[in-house]
Amino acid sequence: MQKETCYELKIYSIKNEHQQKLIEDFYTLAIPVLNQLGAEKIGIFKPSEPTLPGKIYVLIPYNDISHFSELNTALDNDLNLQQAASAYLSAPPEAPAYERIESSLMRALKDFPTLVAPANKKGIFELRQYQSASEAAGKKKIQMFNEQGEIEIFKRLQFNPVFWGETIVGPDRPNLTYMVAFEDTADKDAKWAGFMEDAKWKEISSLPENSNDLLLNLITSTLLVATGPSQI
Repeated sequence: MQKETCYELKIYSIKNEHQQKLIEDFYTLAIPVLNQLGAEKIGIFKPSEPTLPGKIYVLIPYNDISHFSELNTALDNDLNLQQAASAYLSAPPEAPAYERIESSLMRALKDFPTLVAPANKKGIFELRQYQSASEAAGKKKIQMFNEQGEIEIFKRLQFNPVFWGETIVGPDRPNLTYMVAFEDTADKDAKWAGFMEDAKWKEISSLPENSNDLLLNLITSTLLVATGPSQI
């Protein structure tokens, strides 16, 4: 069976800077261990205009679903990490390391099978999610990215795509989630303006069966910046 790259997106809800530091300190310790276990290019992000209460976003790629299980078991059994990261892992209830964690597990789309870290991690990252009203609609939207060439438009227009994933476990399913990177907000605005005027995009999106009204019922966009020990 061919391996399918998987992504775990963990969204931490935090209420103060102390919690943000605990999370970043934990991943400073954990990322070298994750790398040694075969999970490379770990992303740690915060909103480009952070507020408190706020969120921290962590993106972890895995070789496949079995690697996800094996790696997390190995982390639990790593006594050195457990001891070094005790401030995060064993934070007391009166001063927790975070409020809650929301996790999603995604599988990579076949036309973008592995994560790509952009050369400039000091730019901005746009995390987009397309939610569909039905599983059939969600599959049709994924088909637009794969078989109909939508991913190729992003590549050609130099959006610096990081990943595309279909959520298989997590909230707000069915959904498709992806990340693209830009130098700054002006670059983002210019790239999206070019996308909307692209001839191939107009060809794909003009097909009646590809109408957003049929395939999508919510689009979310979150602008992020890399933080702490992020490798993306």
